[in-house]
Amino acid sequence: MIRVLIADDHAIVRRGLRQILQDLPGVDGIDEAVNGQEALSRVRKNAYDLVLLDISMPDSSGLDVLKQIKAERPKLPVLMLSMHPEEQYAVRALKAGAAGYLTKETAPEQLVTAVNKILQGGRYVSEVLAEHMASQLDRAGNRLPHEDLSDREFQIMRMLAAGKTVTEIGMELSLSAKTVSTYRTRVLSKMGFSNNADITRYAIQNQLLD
Repeated sequence: MIRVLIADDHAIVRRGLRQILQDLPGVDGIDEAVNGQEALSRVRKNAYDLVLLDISMPDSSGLDVLKQIKAERPKLPVLMLSMHPEEQYAVRALKAGAAGYLTKETAPEQLVTAVNKILQGGRYVSEVLAEHMASQLDRAGNRLPHEDLSDREFQIMRMLAAGKTVTEIGMELSLSAKTVSTYRTRVLSKMGFSNNADITRYAIQNQLLD
């Protein structure tokens, strides 16, 4: 029998995913978690065959939770879900050990295919993502500056580009304003920028905003 954990802070999303999954042959148990810490706690206590994990959790980055899960349960497949377009986070998620990546927009149509492939031991990559990854290989020697940022730096860069203040980002990510300022300084240094306006301009030019 197949046991699945759905980790997402939106009740309506969890309900929709549950309705799709419970119709799959062999799925015998579906648990839910509303944040990253609850997801980790459940993974530590229970044996799952698959975790569906939102990349934007209220208490921690889904990528951080993914890395922790893979460190503690390396064989447990994790399918990342996100409202962000695939080209923004998918490659980072796959490099961190995810078995696949779905946008919530396409999840209803692709979820069954993705889950079946992952449960059979494979990895799920959509056609859109496959094309994006191929284009990255084509320009492997010509990386864009944001691709060298850490996951947290990239996350904060996008939030700054969206016009959020250091204080707002700190509250949303449960980080001190000082820590966020340190990340901002790193982003500016690595990207060769002088201020937030440069970050916003770059993010718009490279379609990094929602």
